[in-house]
Amino acid sequence: MKIRISYWFLLGLAAWGVIVLLRQHGIYIPVINDYFADSITVPMYCYLIEFTMNAILGYQWKPDLKFVLTSVLYLCFLFEVLCPKLSVYFTGDFFDVLAYFVGGMIYYFVTVRNLVVNK
Repeated sequence: MKIRISYWFLLGLAAWGVIVLLRQHGIYIPVINDYFADSITVPMYCYLIEFTMNAILGYQWKPDLKFVLTSVLYLCFLFEVLCPKLSVYFTGDFFDVLAYFVGGMIYYFVTVRNLVVNK
């Protein structure tokens, strides 16, 4: 069985790696650190679950709009409500919530609704 990982997922991992590397060297680019990283979180989360369900567990499952929206709510609660109460390294921000939502909707309409052909 040949397992193929999405190039978009690998690109997201590379982007996160670059962001972490820049932060370690004291380079902070506000829009990228604050909103781009949040906007790719939901698509990567949803893809990872879809990949696990289909490629590893052998199901034929595609996330629906309800799954994507509940993923947005879950990640917003986790990173914008709960984590800021537990650590000073996290901050709750409405624009982060908006970035999660925009990323989730882009993922849904591009990959789930197949508005762009992935071949």
